[in-house]
Amino acid sequence: MTDPSEYFTPDPQPAAAATMRRRLSIGLPATAGDREKRFSLTPEAVGVLTDRGYEVRIESGASATIHYADTDYMRQGACVTSRGESLQADIVITLGTLTPPDLRAMKRGAMLLTMLSSVISDCDILRELMRRNIVALAIDLIGDPEGHTPFADILNEINGRAAIAIASSMLASPDHGKGILLGGVAGIIPCEVLILGAGIAGRAAAASALGLGASVRMLDNDVYRLRRAAELPGCCVATSVMHPRVLENALRTADVIINTPMERPCTIDSHQVDLMKRGVIIMNLARNEGAPLCHAIPEIDITAADTLRAVPRGTRVCYTGPGNAVPRTAAMALSNTFLWLLRDIIGCDGAVNTVKMLPGVQRAVVTFLGKPVNCRAAEKAGMRAIDITLLLSCS
Repeated sequence: MTDPSEYFTPDPQPAAAATMRRRLSIGLPATAGDREKRFSLTPEAVGVLTDRGYEVRIESGASATIHYADTDYMRQGACVTSRGESLQADIVITLGTLTPPDLRAMKRGAMLLTMLSSVISDCDILRELMRRNIVALAIDLIGDPEGHTPFADILNEINGRAAIAIASSMLASPDHGKGILLGGVAGIIPCEVLILGAGIAGRAAAASALGLGASVRMLDNDVYRLRRAAELPGCCVATSVMHPRVLENALRTADVIINTPMERPCTIDSHQVDLMKRGVIIMNLARNEGAPLCHAIPEIDITAADTLRAVPRGTRVCYTGPGNAVPRTAAMALSNTFLWLLRDIIGCDGAVNTVKMLPGVQRAVVTFLGKPVNCRAAEKAGMRAIDITLLLSCS
């Protein structure tokens, strides 16, 4: 009998190999129980993420504050789910404050992208983050290779521009202001805007105020920041170091006062409050940095419509959260930055590797492997902060 091998030659064929990584999921829960109106991602940004292989889960109705419907996200490949399912994602993104029950619904070892103020607002939140081994990142502390803080910078710029837009509207209102234009008209002196701080928020507020025709004065203790503000194209800002007498003179004549983040936060005492004009519009953009601008003046979130209507005419109050009045602008700007960050995260393959490989992310970690690694968070929890490099060397 003839051997078949004489007529047939084996021809090995390559076998299909499963090399695809597990699909990472991103959860977008709604901001519940607080006045945070900003949302993290637009439908267009979600479409980019789904094209890159992410699974995006958005809580039903979460994007209502930025006037996008659930169907807008569904058309871009997102899954509209319950709150619990959105919290079960590998990466959860929210600008609001998650409650302890929300954190208990998250996966152990998941990554949470949020604001530092949202994490350190409650000791119970910190304890739950550590108990669940959640890697919590404060997006406002994340840095890029050039040393910038892209999330914090864009939010500060939006706050500065929104503050002037809102202040201008309030000045023209007979209920909250004097019924006057911020920029004045021919033959009438324009209003005076006093900006405390020459950082990104201060410079953005100055640019908007000058564009409306206002007279702008800026105070800061950092001469180099003041110089950068004075060198802006077409800038006519009067700058000065914040000497007590200079500050008091500026408070006497200001129609609008904008307090912005500074290295050393500014505070105003009750005597200086008495120097202010009646009907002055005061905005505090540095509320998340710690203490209020002045303990003698009540603070009101700009989105608290019921409270705003109850403020008697001529009463001095300090308004906070102007960025919440333009949440869609914030969502569009944040989407660009989140796309950059999430691209780097997926390249690192996991939360721990992300922290190890990205120095700009490492500086923003609040809790890691069940330990507090941020000094402000550790102080809030009554614990000592652990050096993250020690935890990374053990992981």
